[in-house]
Amino acid sequence: MQHQTKRPLTLIPQGLTMIVAGFLPVFAIIAMFPVVQSMIEHFRDVPDAAQKVPAMVTAPGYAIALLAPFAGLFVDRFGRRPLLLVCTFFYGIIGSAPFFLEDLDAIFYSRFLLGVCEAGILTIVNTLIADYWDDTGRRNWLMLQGLVGPFFQPAVFFLVAAVAAVRWNGGFLVYLIAFPIFIAMYFTLFEPKREQPAAVAVASDSPEAFPLGSALQVGGLTLLASIIYYVFIVNGSIAWSEVGVSDPMAVSKATFIPAMFILAGSVVFRLVSRYSNAIQIAVFLALLGSGLAGIGLAHSVTSMQLSLVLQQTGAGMAVPALIAWAQSKFAFVHRGRGMGVWTCAFFLGQAISPNIVHAVRGMAGTMQGAFLVMGLIAMGAAAVGVVVSRLPRPVTATA
Repeated sequence: MQHQTKRPLTLIPQGLTMIVAGFLPVFAIIAMFPVVQSMIEHFRDVPDAAQKVPAMVTAPGYAIALLAPFAGLFVDRFGRRPLLLVCTFFYGIIGSAPFFLEDLDAIFYSRFLLGVCEAGILTIVNTLIADYWDDTGRRNWLMLQGLVGPFFQPAVFFLVAAVAAVRWNGGFLVYLIAFPIFIAMYFTLFEPKREQPAAVAVASDSPEAFPLGSALQVGGLTLLASIIYYVFIVNGSIAWSEVGVSDPMAVSKATFIPAMFILAGSVVFRLVSRYSNAIQIAVFLALLGSGLAGIGLAHSVTSMQLSLVLQQTGAGMAVPALIAWAQSKFAFVHRGRGMGVWTCAFFLGQAISPNIVHAVRGMAGTMQGAFLVMGLIAMGAAAVGVVVSRLPRPVTATA
């Protein structure tokens, strides 16, 4: 397929394909939660099955954290579209492979290989969003991605649960969804035109030199934000129990309405995206931080819910704001590697967040105390973002 230039007004099919494709790496984890218990029961005669099955669910995340930078290297060297097609095709094959497997260790290894495909998909999708659109277009599609993603989750849960009710490993067949997405990619996506070096402006770097300083900034801030982002996702039920709500159904009911504000976060991102990246990041960190701190100080269901509204709004802003900022830091020739660094840092934060929060809880004495500490850290980082926003803005890579 011939290289093409950007055509912002005619890229709706590409944008819709990117939104659906960007859900695949998330899909790989959430699709498994409805079947964890049935898998544990099926493998009840296998030693440590209760530990191995949850590890199987999260195995792709470790592969993404480990391999995303290498995926970015291949993307910059060999092109976006061909590698995305390969990764998506094998995502469908490897993701559905456990339907034919009866060995828990083999299923675990297949899940790790699935993470290899995910590392490529997530890195390339975020790279192509920056390649296809200018800054305004990126903000619009990232907002839509943040709005559409949460609507997929209930459908995925229902579908997986329905199939798993027929057969314990039937849920793995949902990964076949990758094949129609592959077809959509084949017919809609094109390889973006490589920028000429003279057209690329990168602060204090030659166009061909990888901006290591920018990569360290992106990796460091994304890692911190990811650790904070997953504090409630992983430990929220424990914080609820310290307020006196321990029944899972009661927790779900109390959380349902505040959780919808994650959609509001995507809209808030679009509203504040007219300002600098530093302001965008400061806003979502302030919302996340104040929400976490509020949860840490809460003594009633109402105060927990109000704090959770802030936290979820910040969470809805987090990913699009971080991606938009990371995309702005790298020229076309480095964008694959740059987004690989972002992907690695975000999933590394997912992996280590529980351990960090556990350590903070040990020092604070309670999980709510840990929430308060993490919230204060986030608000401190937001304050730094405000200071940075007032500094002279350097020239950055353009799309």
